[in-house]
Amino acid sequence: MCRWAGYIGAPIYLSDILSAPEHSLIEQSRAADEGKARLNGDGFGIAWYGRRTEPGLYKDVHPAWSDVNLRSVANQVQSHLFLAHVRASTGTAISRNNSHPFVVDNWSFMHNGLIGGFEQVRKKADMLIPDALYNHRKGATDSESFFLNAVGQGLDKNPKGAIAETVKLFEQLSPITPHLRLSIAFSDGKKLYAVRYASDRWAPSIYYRRYKRNDSWAIVSEPLDENHNGWTRVKSNSFCIFDKKDVLIQNLI
Repeated sequence: MCRWAGYIGAPIYLSDILSAPEHSLIEQSRAADEGKARLNGDGFGIAWYGRRTEPGLYKDVHPAWSDVNLRSVANQVQSHLFLAHVRASTGTAISRNNSHPFVVDNWSFMHNGLIGGFEQVRKKADMLIPDALYNHRKGATDSESFFLNAVGQGLDKNPKGAIAETVKLFEQLSPITPHLRLSIAFSDGKKLYAVRYASDRWAPSIYYRRYKRNDSWAIVSEPLDENHNGWTRVKSNSFCIFDKKDVLIQNLI
C-alpha cells in the first residue's frame, strides 16, 4: 500500500508537508505506521498548481527518502494546492509511468488501495477508457485505469457521480474479493477531493486537519505527527470536498 498527502490553502513550501513534520510524507516512505507496507520505496510523485491551469508534475522511481532532488525542489517550490505520493507497488513495474499522481489536463489524481484481480481484467478495464483519453494511458496500474475511466464518466462535470459510477464499474469487473479498497485524492486545480471506500470493511485510512492561521487543509493517509493531535479520521464511504475555507463530506454511494 502507498502513502499520500494533499494540501489546499495559502501558498506553502512543498517541504512543509513532504519533509518538515516529524512524521512527514518522506518519513512515511520508510516508516509508515498505518499502511500494510511499512516501506513505500517504489517511487514518488508530486503534482502542484501555480499560475497555470495544468499542474506541474515531478515523478521518479527512486525512494523518496534518498532523492536529493526531491528535497531541493520541495524546499524551493511554493503552492496553494498540491498532491504528493510515495508508492509501494502491488505488482506492477517500478517506473515513472506507474508512479502517482496521474495528470490529464487540469486534473491530478493519486490512489492507495487495490482492485481485486485487476491483472485478470486489465484489458476489459482499459477498453472502457474513451478513445479520446486512451493516449493518456502511459503505465499499467489499476489506479491510472480507474482515473481515466472516471474522467470518461464525466469527472469535470460531476466529480462525485463520476467516482461513484467508476466504483460500481470496477466492483463489477473485479473477479475476486476484496473487489475494491480505495483511498484517493484528486483535484481540478480549484478544489481538493478525497474519497475513502471499500467493498469490505477495510477501507484504507484518510485523515484531515484544519490550519486556521492560513485558511488551509491537509488531507493525508496518516497524520504528519506522532500524537495525531487535531486530525479527524474520515469514515468509509465518504466523498470529501475541500476548498480554502470549508469542507463538505457526503456519502459516496
